[in-house]
Amino acid sequence: MERYSNSTREVAQDGRRGALMLTLSIKHPDSHLFIDAKKDLTKVTGANISIKILDDFMQAVVDGQEYKQQFPVDAAYPAVEKTIDANSLWKKIVHNAWASAEPGILFWDTVIRESVPDCYSDQGFKTVSTNPCGEIPLCPYDSCRLLAINLYSYVEDQFSANAYFNMDLFREHVSMAQRMMDNIIDLELEKIDQILIKLADDPEATITRQTEVQLWEKIKEKCIQGRRTGIGITGEGDMLAALGLQYGSIAGNEFSVNIHKELAIATYRGSVQMAKERGAFPLYRPEKEEKNPFIQRLAEADPELYQSMRRYGRRNIALLTIAPTGSTSILTQTSSGLEPVFRVSYQRRRKVNPNDRNVNITFTDEVGDSWEDYHVFHHAFEKWLDVNGYDVETTKHLAEKELQEIIVKSPYNKATANDVDWLAKVELQGAVQKWVDHSISVTVNVPNDANEELIGNIYMRAWQSGCKGITVYRDGSRTGVLISKEESKPEQVEFKNHHSPKRPESLDAKVLSFMNEKEKWVAVVGIFQGQPYEIFTGKADDSFSILTQVSEGKVIKRKGDDGRNRYDFQYQDKAGFKVSIEGLSRSFNPEYWNYAKLISGILRHGMPLEDVVDTVENLNMSDENLNTWKNGVARVLRKLIPDGVIPSNKACPSCAEEALVYQEGCLSCKSCGYSKCN
Repeated sequence: MERYSNSTREVAQDGRRGALMLTLSIKHPDSHLFIDAKKDLTKVTGANISIKILDDFMQAVVDGQEYKQQFPVDAAYPAVEKTIDANSLWKKIVHNAWASAEPGILFWDTVIRESVPDCYSDQGFKTVSTNPCGEIPLCPYDSCRLLAINLYSYVEDQFSANAYFNMDLFREHVSMAQRMMDNIIDLELEKIDQILIKLADDPEATITRQTEVQLWEKIKEKCIQGRRTGIGITGEGDMLAALGLQYGSIAGNEFSVNIHKELAIATYRGSVQMAKERGAFPLYRPEKEEKNPFIQRLAEADPELYQSMRRYGRRNIALLTIAPTGSTSILTQTSSGLEPVFRVSYQRRRKVNPNDRNVNITFTDEVGDSWEDYHVFHHAFEKWLDVNGYDVETTKHLAEKELQEIIVKSPYNKATANDVDWLAKVELQGAVQKWVDHSISVTVNVPNDANEELIGNIYMRAWQSGCKGITVYRDGSRTGVLISKEESKPEQVEFKNHHSPKRPESLDAKVLSFMNEKEKWVAVVGIFQGQPYEIFTGKADDSFSILTQVSEGKVIKRKGDDGRNRYDFQYQDKAGFKVSIEGLSRSFNPEYWNYAKLISGILRHGMPLEDVVDTVENLNMSDENLNTWKNGVARVLRKLIPDGVIPSNKACPSCAEEALVYQEGCLSCKSCGYSKCN
């Protein structure tokens, strides 16, 4: 798991890193180890993990029975068998989900039973896992293709007494969206063909290219055979609010289910129409699908569509999903996916001049500076304020009590992530799932004081209501995630002497490369008790060139012939021999060495690594070469900051929220998606 995770973390482009889902069946005898894999939050950080839960396991939990595990899990005659107490393993899943929101759960029998592509499992479409967020169960070599329709945009006269959902326009756009998705498949096939041509022209030996060629040929085959798409939605929470419906209410749930039923019918109708024009996906056989529960519901809802599909086929093997749509909802400024609005209002504080007019001083600190509290609103809530006669700017500066009196009058009252009744949300997901042929990525948010029994009840109800998968997030159980936070008065800080720990003779070390102007340099970072302790840098030539091929080793402190300390680097070559490079500091220009000693000094005294990076980046150096060296060292240190670390006192330059975290050496905003990679 660590190897797969680390490989995924290596894949990054424009500040976005790779994504991975790791799954294991509850039937596997080692499932208890898998469930505990991320109790240490520094492990498997490049992947989500979900446990595949089977119906017979859930029934054993309900009945308080033992459960039989085996390996291989699908074998008629397994090599390993093991009997466990089902409730003990269930409690482990629930506890870990309560503690850290992982593992998520996939109700695997429901996934397979409802899956339309699995009607063709004998032809290579057997579902084996899901994409990273769980919204598309996939067979080997198939692709995850997503498109989201903004439901909020189809509400006419939003937040007024005359508000209504424009169903005719919605159906028209759904048909267009499905056509777009099918065109995207053709674009994907064009790109695969270009890759195969490039591989064919590659000068490497055929045997060297064979594995990659076979991989792309298999991806192309699945693309042609199934033409899988993923039409989804975003803005569900805002859509309901704009219509005057409360998220999670009986009326709200009924309306949502009807929208998703109409979406399913319109999407399948669009796929059938394209089958008439372009041909059905090659494997389509109506008799293979006729007992599938989803297809049966579709046939009952629209018999004419079903008969047309049997006659002409459809263009795509499966069509629907609901993804988290985090970045998409930021772009559309709406609630995300099937989720309610996370929060209506966020409170911020800014320093003000007490002599300015129209300033509402809410706090004066110990040095006499004046501060004003103000509110940042969810975008659609501002629209509600405007429609209902409130001045948005004035409302931002109201006291919290006065603001809450206004929110109570809005359709967002008791309809945010931590307010929505968990039972209503799970039942909504289960009901909507009946009209989604793939799956739904949903997180049930519960407050920090939620107990483990509640988590278990949510999971149990999700299974009973027909959900295919679910994750529960307890507020504050993970770092690097947006949480509620009370404003607090700044504390007095007492300065104390702080001594660096004595350096042992030998330190483990990491080796990283960076560019200094047009030259390749290496940095050797000594690690003490898991933290960077010192740094040496040098040009990657002469004796240092070998370091570009080394990732780790040790820094040995020795006395030189002149009585001064000398630092040697030692590593093990491929043959198992120890190799030493003497005098890490001797090739330095004195100015580089002095700055490296300065940086090492603050590392040794325990300054948080993100603050060290900030200090290095703000060093004023007049020499251009020193500046590029400085930037290279900052990049090296940034790579050593653990994912999810939140820089103190740093607001996002894009949205001003204090939601910046480090991910893969990049500074990213969890609120608006801004990312800076140097």
